[in-house]
Amino acid sequence: MASSNGRLTGKVAIITGGARGIGEAAVRLFVENGAMVVIADVLDEEGKKLAEEMGAHTCAFHHCDVTVESDIEALLHFTVSKWGKLDIMYNNAGILGNAVSEDVLNMDMDNFDHVMSVNLRGMALGVKHAANAMVNAGTRGVIICTGSIATVMAGLSPVAYTISKHAILGLVRAAASNLGKHGIRVNCVSPSAVLTPLAMDHFHRLFGNQNLSMEVIQASCDNSSNLKGHSLTPLDVAKAALYLASEDSNFVSGLNLIVDGGFSITNHSFET
Repeated sequence: MASSNGRLTGKVAIITGGARGIGEAAVRLFVENGAMVVIADVLDEEGKKLAEEMGAHTCAFHHCDVTVESDIEALLHFTVSKWGKLDIMYNNAGILGNAVSEDVLNMDMDNFDHVMSVNLRGMALGVKHAANAMVNAGTRGVIICTGSIATVMAGLSPVAYTISKHAILGLVRAAASNLGKHGIRVNCVSPSAVLTPLAMDHFHRLFGNQNLSMEVIQASCDNSSNLKGHSLTPLDVAKAALYLASEDSNFVSGLNLIVDGGFSITNHSFET
């Protein structure tokens, strides 16, 4: 149920990749904080089920392949037609690509193109059409993109994925620079390893073991984490996105909000 006293009361948001994982957590949190949310995803069954659970008065599902510009255009049209405006665009849809041990010497260029198409082109289309809708309506809106710790570090993720996430940060900064004159804020939220269904599938393929439990993989992530005593969850990332979407961050734009417990700024190599 939407809250009448929430941080997003009266706001209309689109969340791509909203059917599960970080997107699902953001859908639930945004609705809880008073927003009307459109879930955009290619996972029709899961997206429709989540929308029904949230309630038709606060949530709707719309099929969208973020790599297809006409799908993004239709998504924006659907949202504005249903709720009259767009205040928040959360570009969250993304993929990891191949989990094989790959470096720049043996990049699979078909995989590279696919990862860039979803992670970069998909977000660029979301930024483009959301910004146009906001500018045309005179809305001082918010655009958020899901990045990754791979926006600032290499060697932790597949090569194509790392390249795409660095590029997303460039997209966010370019858009923030362009759209400031319209009062539109553009930011990035960048988590370290968080166990979504997508990440679980990645780790299963990476380790060649489909039977590894979430608990085992989470323990491995926690062991390499810098900040002890808490496991990063999709809700933690959604809470960071809520901050960026809300008036709490009214003068924040062009930020890469890294949610990694200090991992990316820590080097324990020389500790005994």
